[in-house]
Amino acid sequence: MNRYCQEVLDAHTLISRWLGDETAHDDVCEKLLGRFSPAFSMVTPGGAVLDFSALNAFFRTQRRARPGLNIDIGDMQVIAEGEKSATVVYKEWQQLPGQSATLRFSTVVFESEDDGNIRWRHLHETALPQA
Repeated sequence: MNRYCQEVLDAHTLISRWLGDETAHDDVCEKLLGRFSPAFSMVTPGGAVLDFSALNAFFRTQRRARPGLNIDIGDMQVIAEGEKSATVVYKEWQQLPGQSATLRFSTVVFESEDDGNIRWRHLHETALPQA
């Protein structure tokens, strides 16, 4: 699997654990936030624009806030890939126990650092209608 697509899966595993797993330890949040560039920006499904500081605050206050959260990723496609960057699109299904799933279409821009670490540089999420 393409390393950028694998990064999408790995990051969402951590997000699911941090938000939904009652046994998640502090290191889950640290590992998660370490994946994002200090210059990170995001457009949420509701149209708000977040920077790294806002993302950091969100995750630090949302530990175990969505018990049982399940996140599935599908339809991943690399739109562009260069020596030190890539753009990936994917669909994300989020579901809480006993509730209908929500669906998002996301586009992420990655940067690869000199040490080979991949950082999330920009994320744009769009809410999709439920099936």
